[in-house]
Amino acid sequence: RVVHFDLKGAAPKVSYLEQIFPLLSTLGANGILLEYEDMFPFEGDLQILRSPYAYSAEDIEKIRYLAGLSNLEVIPLVQVFGHLEFALKHNKFAELREVPEYPNSLNPHTPGSQALVRSMLSQVLDKHPGTRWLHIGADEVFGLGEGLDSKNWLNSNNGDLGKMFLNHVKEVGSYVTDSHPGLGLLMWDDMMRHISVETLRESGLPNFVSPMVWRYHADLETNQIETYISSYQAAGFSNVWFASAFKGASGPAQDWTPVSYHLNNHLGWLKVINAMSRFPSIHFQGIVLTGWQRYDHFSVLCELFPVGIPSLAVCLQTLKHDGFTDEAKKQIQYFLGCKNFNLDKNLEGGGSFPGNEVYQMVLHIRENLQNDIQKLLANNLVRGWFSRYHRKYQFGNPRNLEKFKDRLSKLLEDWESYLQNFRTHLEDIFFPDTVEEWMEENVNEYMDQLRSLATDFEAVIKRGGQPKL
Repeated sequence: RVVHFDLKGAAPKVSYLEQIFPLLSTLGANGILLEYEDMFPFEGDLQILRSPYAYSAEDIEKIRYLAGLSNLEVIPLVQVFGHLEFALKHNKFAELREVPEYPNSLNPHTPGSQALVRSMLSQVLDKHPGTRWLHIGADEVFGLGEGLDSKNWLNSNNGDLGKMFLNHVKEVGSYVTDSHPGLGLLMWDDMMRHISVETLRESGLPNFVSPMVWRYHADLETNQIETYISSYQAAGFSNVWFASAFKGASGPAQDWTPVSYHLNNHLGWLKVINAMSRFPSIHFQGIVLTGWQRYDHFSVLCELFPVGIPSLAVCLQTLKHDGFTDEAKKQIQYFLGCKNFNLDKNLEGGGSFPGNEVYQMVLHIRENLQNDIQKLLANNLVRGWFSRYHRKYQFGNPRNLEKFKDRLSKLLEDWESYLQNFRTHLEDIFFPDTVEEWMEENVNEYMDQLRSLATDFEAVIKRGGQPKL
């Protein structure tokens, strides 16, 4: 049971990981999958890929050490084909794009593509000595076959897009296994789902890669998944992994984790796991509980990690107890430090897990901030004597305006104070860019409206009931 950290958005500080790793272990995890993207301390020609807040080499070493203390095996993930926006967005590597206008995917025919991938893999593996597994991504290679080089290749190879995909992945895999004998390779399975069994077998890929079948929906299509497993078994893969989701899969701008949605996803995966006896030639190796932070490098943030912890607890305990049993519920309440856990209302009666303050405050903000401001704007005094038109031309009767002055001032003061406290808690866990982005996406739209209202109020009061401008 491996917990996924999607570090391309809202990457936690190492000090928070130090708090969270023991909880993951206690909840039933025994591994972490680290999808670094621009948070890895790339060096040399790749230094441009680093985020301003990227982990240092010392941070990576400490993360590995802390994970080991909690008996969590570290599996690094390096994208080698699709989802390479973090690299291909830079002019230095833009010529490697499959489609020149889009930074999503790599052109597999350009020599520089393999050089880029090998350099990234080499640097990441150098910082993870002794790792048993490496995930090479390879999902959602959007635009593959649309570039001029690919079109020419397809014209000469009977239009076999699947074979073109496999050729690139095999070349990457061969490089890794030749340089790191015994290292197990994992890859997302979606690009292989419609490739024939014969083509998969002939590629030789089953000899050194294990597919990771992923599905994140609440209503898991178990029959469809078993069809994929059957194909991979027939193609000669020895092992198969599964990937569920505990957060970040119910909408690209989701700010609150729908626990029931993710519980149902895991209950569906349990059915698949318990049916694996029907596939005697392929071994179920493990399951990764993904926690997506962005749908891609350019999309907005999904739920912050602390917001997803109750869902993660539910999902891990459900897997551990083979169902959402009474014992699982009891353990969830104990580990999260709450009196009750309701799938619809989430935590009741407090909470004591790392990041609980952020969890509770995000809930308060999403339930009250917009609503409080809308109530003020719906007040008859505001609607009648301080409308958009009044504010535009800065006129009004001070006698009527002063009737809601205290309410406006108190609302602004209370929220400014609350949000300053909230920022402090966010800054304990996240880097400044995450704090700014979350506030901009979830707070400023409403607070700017309230601040503007207060500024206009003062301006109109100062005019002392004069004609409109």
